[in-house]
Amino acid sequence: MKNLITLTCLLLVVGCARDNSQEITSVLDYEEYLTATMTPSKDEALNELVFWKLRLTKDSLSTIALSKIAGLYTSLYTITGDISDLYTAEKIIKKALRLSARNKDTYLRSLAHNYITQHRFKEAKVLLDSAYEFPDNRRATEFMLFDVSMELGDYRKADEVLGKIKNNADHNYLIRLSKWSDHKGNLDAAIRYMEQAKNIAESGGVESLKVWTYSNIADFYSHAGKDAYEHYLMTLELQPDNAYAKKSIAWIVYASEKNSAEATRILDAISTYHKVPDYYLLKAELAEFDENHSEVKAQEENFIKALATKDYGDMYNAYLIELYAKTKPEYALSLAKLEVENRATPEAYQLLAYAQLMAGKSDKALMTIKSYVTGQTFEPKATYISALVYKANGMVDKLPGLKAELNDAAFELGPVIMREIEKL
Repeated sequence: MKNLITLTCLLLVVGCARDNSQEITSVLDYEEYLTATMTPSKDEALNELVFWKLRLTKDSLSTIALSKIAGLYTSLYTITGDISDLYTAEKIIKKALRLSARNKDTYLRSLAHNYITQHRFKEAKVLLDSAYEFPDNRRATEFMLFDVSMELGDYRKADEVLGKIKNNADHNYLIRLSKWSDHKGNLDAAIRYMEQAKNIAESGGVESLKVWTYSNIADFYSHAGKDAYEHYLMTLELQPDNAYAKKSIAWIVYASEKNSAEATRILDAISTYHKVPDYYLLKAELAEFDENHSEVKAQEENFIKALATKDYGDMYNAYLIELYAKTKPEYALSLAKLEVENRATPEAYQLLAYAQLMAGKSDKALMTIKSYVTGQTFEPKATYISALVYKANGMVDKLPGLKAELNDAAFELGPVIMREIEKL
């Protein structure tokens, strides 16, 4: 009875916090997944880690044990957000690679995957090129070559690899074809291919594959709201401590329902076990939506402190560029140049254009937009920054069309940016 009363009170608070925005979510759907101590994935990984470490104690040269342990540390990073687990996995994979007499391509791919997670894309590409020299398992390497080519902005290479791996009955091919379709601006095709991949994942019955597929297809469904929400719930049903799905539900609660208080409560629940710096920035945005400026500053400072506490390499450069563009534009500009050097994607160039604009170099920003962004990405954030750059350069005739596009992307951009778009 006590729990029922508590939940009833919670529902009343949440209901009062809402305005007339479209209601998609219900606390009843996801409340059980917000339990702070519910971390079955972590517990399972830690138990397996004990087993494989005992095996390694008996045979310190066992590449099989090393590979298993590295995989478990990688899983722990995904579950907890602790960057030290990712670095531990890197060291163990390197050791396995040195010791291995065979299957070196497997360890090269594992290390490349680790580097991709760290945003060390160029180094990952070198590893994959080396792995491709081995005749076995080249298809597995090609899948990753597509991934890293997309991250590096080498779309010609990505297209070439996509042609090599074509197989409409292969889940791994379909998810990459979906990503390619999204890159080309064909969202309907991207969703269609992901739905085909979903059917394969469900027929195969592999739980981890279904978890990945449900959460990723939900991202493509995000414009549809309800479909996205349902697939995030499907993800949580299989993996109750999936932080990404919970964060995505928090975004739906905020962006679609304008319920910043409930979105913050969800983020607080996730943060008890999944500790990554970007939650602070999302909380800052929620505070900005509420016009709570002191809280915005506090959360941004929390983000900076979190990055100072641990070495995240270049993983948060994009966040830092946006954060510092208004307060330390020259520093943001230096970071943006580094980001473009690391990955020459249109998304990196739009950050460069934004930093240039904030640093008072509107003419250079315009050149960057025209040369590297326009017609090369369909991301709403790039469209928004393009609009800012055009306005700063007096090209107001372009704004009505861009504002219409941005209004269609209101969910993805969020209420705070939509306020700024109204001022264009």
